[in-house]
Amino acid sequence: MKSTCPTHFRQSTMNSCPAIAPNTLAHGHIARWLVVVIVGALAACSSTPLQQSTTPTDSVTREGARWVPVAWQDLPGWNTDTAHAAWPALLQSCQRSTPSWTTLCANAQREQPANDAEMRSWLMRHLQPYRVESLDGGAAGLMTGYFEPLVDARRRPGGQYRVARHAPPADLATRHPYWTREQLQTLPQAQASLRGHEIAYVADPLDALLLQIQGSGRLRVIEPDGRVRTIRLAYAGNNDQPYRSVGRWLIEKDELQAGQATWPAIRDWAQHNPGRIDELLWANPRYVFFREEPLLDPALGPRGAQGVPLTPTRSIAVDPKSVPYGTPVWIDTNEPLSNAPLRRLVLAQDTGSAIVGAVRADYFWGWDGDAAEQAGRMRQPLRMWVLWPRGAR
Repeated sequence: MKSTCPTHFRQSTMNSCPAIAPNTLAHGHIARWLVVVIVGALAACSSTPLQQSTTPTDSVTREGARWVPVAWQDLPGWNTDTAHAAWPALLQSCQRSTPSWTTLCANAQREQPANDAEMRSWLMRHLQPYRVESLDGGAAGLMTGYFEPLVDARRRPGGQYRVARHAPPADLATRHPYWTREQLQTLPQAQASLRGHEIAYVADPLDALLLQIQGSGRLRVIEPDGRVRTIRLAYAGNNDQPYRSVGRWLIEKDELQAGQATWPAIRDWAQHNPGRIDELLWANPRYVFFREEPLLDPALGPRGAQGVPLTPTRSIAVDPKSVPYGTPVWIDTNEPLSNAPLRRLVLAQDTGSAIVGAVRADYFWGWDGDAAEQAGRMRQPLRMWVLWPRGAR
């Protein structure tokens, strides 16, 4: 039997709407009863207040994307997310708010929703959802994942700890492009430019590469006096060389099949091919430099491109030509290596050299537990909607 509920009611947490007998419309007093039933049905079938404002009809064109206005019920899974968990990330973005968000961020500081329902109600009152498309109308894209690695390190080289992570060299700003990764490892002149800029040494060259790919990380450092400290390596620049995926290189060399070049698979390949690790590393000419920061609050993530700490599972990296930093985004993707839906509210707070395109995002998994494994296996289809202040451009 076909449901009599409107589409947006079927998306609610209720399973059904009350049945309405067709012949009740023939009697006036029963018609009044019918109005009561309909009102009750609407209340029962929607766990979030319906949108009061009219959906705009005009699309918004950004430098790298087109935003198409939609109704709230068009967001798949809108009523199922624990949306209130994204509130701290939104407040972080408000620390670096743009003029479009100044008034709304002041409102957010005052109102402080107490639960998921209040959070959704606040968003629906103040924001308008837009479907993100490419400039030629494509709405399908790609979601990958990243995380903040935790790697053991030493302040001085010794034993297996011989792979240095560097601060920016003195001539980085004057030589364009800078030395490639291979040149920095093999040419005496290039190596001399790095001397004296070592922050710490790690044991595994793939861990060193991973820190550069992720753009930041935590080092558990043993100091020369034996003290153990955890510090953060924050992104401080790169050698102005193009980024090349080592996973893509392995596929092109027929070492891995397409769709299987996850980080665990790359590590497994390296363990079975130790004599080719340099060849693998040199396939990516980009080299990232870091600055050391104290880890004042272990509960806070690294600062993303917006300049605010990232929140595990609630921050994403985007192409800022398509989605401005600080924008709430509704994502529709899948869990890693799964068809299980991952639909939730996140904040656009970071970017990356590989994050290019309208419907393209990198999901921040955090640093604890299985964050590394989840990020390494994340490569899923994506649709996304930006939530933008009503009346703002």
